This record gives sequence, C-alpha cells and structure tokens, in this order.
Amino acid sequence: MTNESLLTLALTKSLALKELLVDEFEALQAKDLARFEALQSNKVDILSYLAAQNLNASLKALSDGESSIQNDLINLDKVLDLLDECKKLHLRNEIFINRKLDSIRSALKIIQSPGASASVDVYDRLGKIRSRRTRNTMGDA
Repeated sequence: MTNESLLTLALTKSLALKELLVDEFEALQAKDLARFEALQSNKVDILSYLAAQNLNASLKALSDGESSIQNDLINLDKVLDLLDECKKLHLRNEIFINRKLDSIRSALKIIQSPGASASVDVYDRLGKIRSRRTRNTMGDA
C-alpha cells in the first residue's frame, strides 16, 4: 500500500472516529444505552486499524522525513490533528460516564444505608420540608 493511500485511509478512519465519538456523547446524554452499545463495535474496529503496527511505522517514516511529498505531510498533519481531537472527545465521554456512575453510586448508597430515612429530607405536598420528628397524635385525641 502506498503512503498516499495509507494516509487517505487513516484520514478517513480518523474522521469516522470523530463522528462516532460525537454520536457516542449524544447517546450518553439521551441515556440511549442500546445506541451507545451499538457504536462500540465500530469504535473497536476503527481503533484497531489506527493502532496497527504497519500503519504506525508508515506514519512514523513519513514524519521522520523519508517522504518528500508535500501532500503526504499535509495529510499526516490532518490525521494527527484529528487524532488529538478524538482524544479530547474520548476524555469528555469518559468524564461524562464517570460522573453518571458516581451519581448512581451515591443514590444507591443512600438507598442502601440502614438509616436512610433519618438522613433524607422529606417534602410534603406544598414543597415544605417535613419535620423529622414523628408527631405524637395520641395527645390530640
């Protein structure tokens, strides 16, 4: 495979990865886990290609100056910029997932704690906080 076709394919895969990461974030925001899971197989395929040893060696040879073709160097810069952008998008998605997991863990911890009702404020129908003390209605009778 020539350097030009290799770079063109790497550029195409990088663009596809960027679009996939944007779609992944949208699926996470919409809480559409089925769509999120469907995107993962494509993501693995793209990342596997981009992580291939022969691609890495070929791109490294281009960046070391073995190729004097200006177009190849421009495409290489585009690929590297896209991959840097993809890294930022992936980190954004990771932070979003971790925050959601933390909030779920906190909610589960509150629900599962033995004195959960003592530490949780309860609101009445008017939106006011009810007193935590139980009222003694025996004396009212």
